[in-house]
Amino acid sequence: MKRIKQFFRYDNAGWLYVFPAFAYMLYFVGYPILQNIVLSFQDVTMRTLTAPDKPFAGLANYIDIFKDRVFRTSLVNTLVFTVSCLVIQFLIGFALALFFNQNFKFAKPVRGLLMMPWMIPITVTALMFKFIFGTDVGILNYILSSLGLIKENIEWLTTPGTAMFALICANVWIGIPFNMILISTGLTTIPKELYESASIDGAGKGQTFFKITLPLLRPTIESVLILGFIYTFKVFDLVYVMTSGGPVNSTHMLSTYSYKLSFEMFKYSKGSAVANVLLVILLIAGSFYLKATKEEE
Repeated sequence: MKRIKQFFRYDNAGWLYVFPAFAYMLYFVGYPILQNIVLSFQDVTMRTLTAPDKPFAGLANYIDIFKDRVFRTSLVNTLVFTVSCLVIQFLIGFALALFFNQNFKFAKPVRGLLMMPWMIPITVTALMFKFIFGTDVGILNYILSSLGLIKENIEWLTTPGTAMFALICANVWIGIPFNMILISTGLTTIPKELYESASIDGAGKGQTFFKITLPLLRPTIESVLILGFIYTFKVFDLVYVMTSGGPVNSTHMLSTYSYKLSFEMFKYSKGSAVANVLLVILLIAGSFYLKATKEEE
């Protein structure tokens, strides 16, 4: 009883607030991850799903997926998609952050409106862009044909090259506000006195940008890029709604291919192996983010 009273002291009261969240994460996040790891080392299909003792496969599933052409294509697609989105949305977000950092009328309200794409559910955004890039009723084809730029409708979502382009456009539209707001926050932390001193010393805008803005924004830029990599690399719903990995597996990402293996082809162990490869890459990226935040402190 004495120990119980000591535990409920004011100093330990914080644990009571943390415990529900910890228990929730342990059960709904930790347990599925561990179960997924175990599943990847077994041979689980529709036949063995309900078996009490599932066959042990060792590293066979991982060896098989790296021999799988679709898996390699999905890995390359994920890297190309992630890098393309990161570069484009970062450059546009950076430019918008610099623009709206200026003191002019309606800067804050307009910047708030630009956050809307990031706040809209991804599924809704995916459906909207699926309509934009539609072949027969798509807005983009209508505009291009009205301007006389195309004679026949372009099959954006059913052609390998243009389907990836459409996905990148949709994800960039989502990611620009995220980059803009984080970089804008970083810009507000730079003391204005530095710019005033540089102006007195005769430094131009280019010099102040490369000598003051970029160096002081380095921690923010690192965080934006790493977080952007993590959010983009694990993309699923956007791709699944717009293309479902097609046409001819040309837009399959690691996440969508893992879903296809598990819930369409019923190769649960191989699907788990693909998901674990994705998890390992994200853990590596997360470690870089933790390292960057510690250096910032």
